[in-house]
Amino acid sequence: MNPAGSRTCTAAIVRGTISFTIVSLAGFSVWAFAGGWFYKNVGEAGLYAACAIVFMGLAGLLMHPLLQGGNRLGRFYKAFIPAFFIYAVVWSVCWFALKFGPGEWLGSFLGCAAFALVLGKMLTSTQGLWKVVVVLFLAHSAGYFLGGIAYGAMRTPPEFLQGLSRGQRGLIAKMLWGLFYGLGFGAGIGYAFHQFQNRQIGARE
Repeated sequence: MNPAGSRTCTAAIVRGTISFTIVSLAGFSVWAFAGGWFYKNVGEAGLYAACAIVFMGLAGLLMHPLLQGGNRLGRFYKAFIPAFFIYAVVWSVCWFALKFGPGEWLGSFLGCAAFALVLGKMLTSTQGLWKVVVVLFLAHSAGYFLGGIAYGAMRTPPEFLQGLSRGQRGLIAKMLWGLFYGLGFGAGIGYAFHQFQNRQIGARE
């Protein structure tokens, strides 16, 4: 991948996928390794907040090459943090209001729409917004729900994993969800950064 910044859509999607998957595994590890403590001491909302902080803090370190031009790290945080924050708030509101099923689907759509809108505004271009929203929603939903399927499958794991304890299977299940979520949403984020920057450059030419 080009160290000077992702110049093609494919490169942006690949970088977004790989980088955000690492970020996602780190974020989900809070749930996997410390979820019990958070549920006991600060509740589910506190756990979500801690995971979001890890996502926002680590994303810039790994994903800032998605930006073109100088001062990429600072500019990435300036664009990504408000976009991811509003996405997390919208998704959480939908989840706490409607829970499994409707809450997840509505949260995926509205959260991705909010993420795309804020990101586009921070990158000073919202042209092609709905195309970005659709790609983000599809990629995010695929990753999130495939992750949920993998998580559920660990209740009756394959034979080579059946010797593991319930706690060990639970740990693997949570990290698998983080893996798929990162792959899906990361691809969508890479696409979004590429599209908005291309629109911005095209508008200036």
